[in-house]
Amino acid sequence: MEESVRYAVGVDVGTENVRAVVLSLTKGGEVSVVGYNEGKNAGMRKGVLANLAGPADAIDKILGEVERMSGYEIHQATVSINGAQILTTKTEGMIAVGTAEHEINEEDLYRVEDVAVTGRVPANREILDVIPFGYSIDGQEEVQDPIGMTGARLELKANVVSALQPNSTNLKKALEGAKLQVERLVPSVVAGARSVLDEKQKENGVAIVDLGAATTSVAVYEEGELQYVGVVPAGSNNITNDLAICLEINTEIAEEIKKRHVTGSFSGEKDVVIKVNREELTFAREQVDEVVRARLEEIFEKVKKELRKAGYEKRLPEGAVLVGGGAKMRDIEVFAKGALEMSVKIGAPKELGGVGNAIEKPEYAAAVGLAFLSAEGEARGVAREGKRKAKQNGGGGFFSGLLKKFKF
Repeated sequence: MEESVRYAVGVDVGTENVRAVVLSLTKGGEVSVVGYNEGKNAGMRKGVLANLAGPADAIDKILGEVERMSGYEIHQATVSINGAQILTTKTEGMIAVGTAEHEINEEDLYRVEDVAVTGRVPANREILDVIPFGYSIDGQEEVQDPIGMTGARLELKANVVSALQPNSTNLKKALEGAKLQVERLVPSVVAGARSVLDEKQKENGVAIVDLGAATTSVAVYEEGELQYVGVVPAGSNNITNDLAICLEINTEIAEEIKKRHVTGSFSGEKDVVIKVNREELTFAREQVDEVVRARLEEIFEKVKKELRKAGYEKRLPEGAVLVGGGAKMRDIEVFAKGALEMSVKIGAPKELGGVGNAIEKPEYAAAVGLAFLSAEGEARGVAREGKRKAKQNGGGGFFSGLLKKFKF
């Protein structure tokens, strides 16, 4: 194995499925997918752990397959976290840094972040990220990168992403059961945004909607930064369950109907016919459409409510981008456009290299984004474990040169 090659791993732990991706990165800036796999998860409800054993076994099995495919032994990864307990909190802070001739340094940034966070985020929440909106130095506002500038007073306006401490702690325990060290926990919708959104979209204003099995996550970006994260406790599995109940069938048949016959444009005219054990079952198209439409209306009305809560309803020039397993439903973007009253398109990772063409799909958006964030995290030399801590060990090294290549 060449020393010039490094690896980054992302593991997306969903309620229904676990997906993992391994990237190889060279000094020349080449990024390739060298391993990936997915499989069923167990022991989670609406993005939160119900027991430790199920996810640990599922993750261990998936990672074993990925290791065999990539030839890389996985010990650590950037991992997704989900559930309605994910919150974003706007905050601000101010510190005195010295005389007017003082040159702002990294330690000053960490201090002002601590001041901005202390007392604003409850003690039972783990801080996942602190996203600066902008700094002010001695009254000079809209400073994006104050390092090296001089001043006596440093102010910060930021967005803090956090999760309930018990949920994040138990997720880490499950990963420890799979012998995996967590580099960083990232909301799945934020990871998805990393792999499918470009800088223009994030600058102008865009929403990303991650349609998962049990939850639907929403993130809003504007002026290049994350502005809001919200989670709706309903997903594509609710459609399956509704079909099973209303059509008086089991969930396996209902899932098959959803995958093969349901469309977000509701343009089907013929009745739904499906074979089960050599027997043909027929269901009225109107009944199937009525069940699916009712649930989609509920989910996207809640998504719209999240956008309204964030102050971005009908205020996003770039519209919405759908990712996640639920985004595979045919013409789902047609329904979402009408429900959200904005432009909508399906998002998927692109131009990954290696065996990446096999995972350029909406359901792999989060796992790919997590792998990119893993590489970037090592480049920055920053790790978060409960509270933000700095490891200034990568400023001019191998990964720092790759960051520019990762930025969209």
